[in-house]
Amino acid sequence: MAPRGVTKERAAEYKGHMTFAVAMACIVAAIGGSIFGYDIGISGVNTMDPFLEKFFPVVFRRKNSPTRNNYCKYDNQALSAFTSSLYLAGQVSTLAAAPVTRNYGRRASIICGGISFLIGAALNAAAGNLAILIIGRIMLGVGIGFGNQAVPLYLSEMAPAHLRGGLNMMFQLATTLGIFTANMINFGTQKIKPCGWRLSLGLAAAPALLMTIGGILLPETPNSLIERGHVEEGRRVLELIRGTAEVDAEFTDMTEASELAKTIKHPFRSILERRNRPQLVMAVCMPAFQILTGINSILFYAPVLFQSMGFGVSASLYSSMLTGAVLLFSTLISIATVDRLGRRKLLISGGIQMIVCQVIVAGILAAKFGADKQLSRSCSIAVVMVICLFMLAFGWSWGPLGWTVPSEIFALETRSAGQSITVAVNLFFTFVIAQAFLSLLCAFKFAIFIFFACWIAVMTAFVHVFLPETKGVPIEEMVLLWSKHRFWKNVMPDIMPLEDGWGPCGDSAPAYESNIHK
Repeated sequence: MAPRGVTKERAAEYKGHMTFAVAMACIVAAIGGSIFGYDIGISGVNTMDPFLEKFFPVVFRRKNSPTRNNYCKYDNQALSAFTSSLYLAGQVSTLAAAPVTRNYGRRASIICGGISFLIGAALNAAAGNLAILIIGRIMLGVGIGFGNQAVPLYLSEMAPAHLRGGLNMMFQLATTLGIFTANMINFGTQKIKPCGWRLSLGLAAAPALLMTIGGILLPETPNSLIERGHVEEGRRVLELIRGTAEVDAEFTDMTEASELAKTIKHPFRSILERRNRPQLVMAVCMPAFQILTGINSILFYAPVLFQSMGFGVSASLYSSMLTGAVLLFSTLISIATVDRLGRRKLLISGGIQMIVCQVIVAGILAAKFGADKQLSRSCSIAVVMVICLFMLAFGWSWGPLGWTVPSEIFALETRSAGQSITVAVNLFFTFVIAQAFLSLLCAFKFAIFIFFACWIAVMTAFVHVFLPETKGVPIEEMVLLWSKHRFWKNVMPDIMPLEDGWGPCGDSAPAYESNIHK
């Protein structure tokens, strides 16, 4: 009989607890997220006068021109390319990372990502012209492609099922810590003239070095070891990370999933099959929606945005540092609540709060700010406070869960391919928004916030209708979840693999009744 994958629910039989080995592995692996965050936050060097004067003299002159439209001072495609080239490179490289992650393990991709980051940081710090600067950004993008493809998978596979949401969010926590650190560094280095920007860009090498060393020292995930034929070693690692020898149920799920995975020679082709349709939709929509919240526009261009509103250089960097700190704090809220409240409640509540915040900011700018007038002090404080509330909502909802949900829903045979699609979509939309935002800001003015608010309304409705609750469902049994969802059961094949053969999909199929939105 051909392998059928996981055919029985064994979640209640899983043993084990949080162990020191899991904690250390997750902390070190999540450093990959800090590099991603650092590279987002460090884009704030694009407001430093020495940096602009050297690489973007047109923008430098326009910035210091008193007659220029406040919304359009930074509208320059070359400056946008400095930010967006990283994400275009990441989009391409994450597709190349999928076979590496599947055939050589999660650690191999983590190490490749770390080395690419080191090269990119060195090139950026030493750049003497725009070409070298962009090449350095491209190498950083390759690092992001490999790191973001492997790290969320690593965290999902190492974590116990009942703690997977919180531990997986270590990636997002590290990302927000990287953003906050970059903002603080920019705040300090903008006073070091004329080369403070070199220090800001070069310090990306520090977390990259930690990521590379961590990739060498970390254990491989048991799922990956078993998938690649190292069954006994996989069981040994599983016993180590669960802190018990009673791992038969989880080990059986992994071996069943592995047997099916070995029969899949073309995972990207397999992921297009009807039985994988729900996961594919989530792999595309979740990362796309995460970016369409408008968060990366604020994170990339927070100093630019605040300067456009009339803040000085130091004040704008300070304001972006404050919003970064709020994002870091809110991620801790999500880690503490995700495995108790579930994914859906956090996504929907966060979406509603973000819509309100975007509309309020648009209203203030429409009433009090224009092409040739600045915000008053009280209105400036109000804008920063509302953006902080926006960050708070994003940090407990779409920020971490935009990565967590896609990383936990795929069957083993399509997991690497699915994560590559997730990262590629995320980086594609990141590239588009990064390249277009300054032009959109110039064209839309305050309505740019209404644009993003509309997208948040769409994604909140999407979660309500299409996303089942994945809280507490073991990662290798996730495939059984979709057949009970009120929408996806009509999309799934008519039969599903059961313990004694192939059985009906729908109301009589196995289910996690309490977790599924009906």
